[in-house]
Amino acid sequence: MTEQLIWLTPTIAALGLYGVAQGLVKLYISEVPSARYCLYFFVAKAAVLGGYWARDGFPAPVTGGELAPLAVGTLAYVLEGLGWICYYESIVSGPITIVGTLSAAYAAPTVILAYVFLGETLFAAQYAGVAAVILGCVGLSWAPPDPEAKVTSNRWIPLAFTALAFWGSWQTIVKYCFKTYQTPDSLMALYNIFGAFLTLGVYGLAFGRGGPRVPGEWRRSALPMAMMAGGDLGVIVGTAKGPVSMVTAISGAYPLVTLVFASIVLRERITRLQWFCLLLILGGMFAGNAPAEWWGPVAGP
Repeated sequence: MTEQLIWLTPTIAALGLYGVAQGLVKLYISEVPSARYCLYFFVAKAAVLGGYWARDGFPAPVTGGELAPLAVGTLAYVLEGLGWICYYESIVSGPITIVGTLSAAYAAPTVILAYVFLGETLFAAQYAGVAAVILGCVGLSWAPPDPEAKVTSNRWIPLAFTALAFWGSWQTIVKYCFKTYQTPDSLMALYNIFGAFLTLGVYGLAFGRGGPRVPGEWRRSALPMAMMAGGDLGVIVGTAKGPVSMVTAISGAYPLVTLVFASIVLRERITRLQWFCLLLILGGMFAGNAPAEWWGPVAGP
C-alpha cells in the first residue's frame, strides 16, 4: 500500500488541481480567446515545471550523448499541446456538447495503448474501475444540446477526434520514456516545457496577442493556469511511479472536482445524472485502487 501511495498521492493532487482550475477558468476567464489561453498555459508550465527542474539542480536535457530521451519526451508533450490546439479549434467551429463529451474519454485510448505497447496489465476489477471513471467523466461532460448553438463547419469532427488521439497517445509515450530510458521526472518536466513552447507557445504568440482584453485578464488567469501546470507536474510524478492507465483515468476525472466547485462556489445545481456520474467515478476510483489481494489474478495476456 505504501508503494501505491507513491504514485496515487501526486495523481490525486493532480485531480484536485485540474478540477479547481477548470472551475476558476469558468468563473474568471471564459471570455479569453483560446489562443491567448494557450499562451498563458505555456507561461504557467514554464514557471511551475521549470521550478521543479531547477529544484533538482538543473539537470542537462541530454546526458551521455543520448538524444533519444529528449526526442521522445518532447514528442510526447508536442502531442499534448497539439491536442489542446485541436480541442480549442474544434470548439470554435463545432458543438461544445459533443466536443466536450468526446474529449472526456481520452483516458480510454491510453489504457488500450498501454496494454498493447507497454504490456501494462491491471486486475480485472481495476479495468472495470477505469471504465467506470471514464464513463462517469463522459457523463459529467455531457450537456443538453443548445438550440441556439451554431456549427460553422464540419471541420470540428476530425479536429475533435485528432485531439482525442493526441491525448490518448501522449501519456503512453511519457510512460515509455520513463520505462525505457529511466528518465528523471525533473527532466520530463523540462521536456514538457519544450513541447509546450513548440505548440501552445507558438500558437499563442501567433494568434493570441491581438484582440480585446478583459480587464484584469492576466491576473485572473494566473492562478488557474498555475494550478493546471501543477496538475501536469502531479501527473508526471504519478506516471513515473505508477500504472499509466490508472494515473490517466484518475487525473482525468477532474470534472468530478469541477462539479463540486461549481456547486459550492458558483451555486450550480447538481442534476440526478451528475450525481450518478459522481458516484460512478468514486466507485471506479475505489475499485481501481483497493488492495490487490481483493481482486485475485491480474488480467492480461
